[in-house]
Amino acid sequence: MKKVLSIVAIASLAIATVACGPSKAELEAKAKAQADSAMAAAQADSAKAAAEAQVAQAKADSIKAEETKAAEAAAMAAHEDSVKKKLIKAPKK
Repeated sequence: MKKVLSIVAIASLAIATVACGPSKAELEAKAKAQADSAMAAAQADSAKAAAEAQVAQAKADSIKAEETKAAEAAAMAAHEDSVKKKLIKAPKK
């Protein structure tokens, strides 16, 4: 009798363990949610990287514009200085 009770107890525990676990649909839904979450995180990282690249490009463009402006101002000052010292003739207007 003890053997029969032991077998029935083990069988009922096995059935209870299997029955209490998540269903196949629940496992698939969980896997899909994790995949969606990973995809969203990757897209967010991509968007952030693109925004940072735009900011860096804007800064580089601004620096280049300032350098160009400074170089033009220096060239103009050198030209005016040369005209003032009469090293070159003043351009006709």
